[in-house]
Amino acid sequence: MKLIGSPNSPYVRKVRIVMAEKKLDFQFVIEDVWAADAAVSADNPLGKVPRLLIEGHELPLHDSRVIVEYLDTLSPVGKLLPASGRERADVKTWEALADGLLDAGVLARLEATWAGRSESERSQAWIDRQMGKVQASLQAMSKTLGDKPFCCGTHLTLADIATGCALHWLDFRFPQVNWRDDHPNLAKLADKLALRASFSETKPG
Repeated sequence: MKLIGSPNSPYVRKVRIVMAEKKLDFQFVIEDVWAADAAVSADNPLGKVPRLLIEGHELPLHDSRVIVEYLDTLSPVGKLLPASGRERADVKTWEALADGLLDAGVLARLEATWAGRSESERSQAWIDRQMGKVQASLQAMSKTLGDKPFCCGTHLTLADIATGCALHWLDFRFPQVNWRDDHPNLAKLADKLALRASFSETKPG
């Protein structure tokens, strides 16, 4: 398997962590989707990463949620998704919330920093709206986590990987957002996850 993506993308990082936890072999090919000669659109018309190329399969997989769900079926090692039912839905809901936080954060960051837009064209109201979604997501995560050691109970799941990637990305791209003091239970989870080899070896920056 060949994973195409950026080392600083939290969505790509999620896939890399899942591969590490599942002990899957793959080749990581770095690609900048913002470069003029980026080839990502050749395999994904949306021009996004990650995408996973699989030998013998003509259609590459794209979207991190699709990729990690597929990867979890490849090995019984470190099962990250329950097979069915409410437990599976809970894990996927955590993942959707974490990815939604990232989606809003990325939109806010692009509005503030994208070189294709002048300062006069930037909308602070749009940035504030997206960051409001980030704050609301953090509050929901903190409330749902409570005092549990992991997002969905007593062991690591895809919910924790997605949440850890989102929280660490906030530290990386929005150090001015003081989410740790506001949500110490999330900070405790993020710090615990950072100690795992799969997280420490994929740290952005």
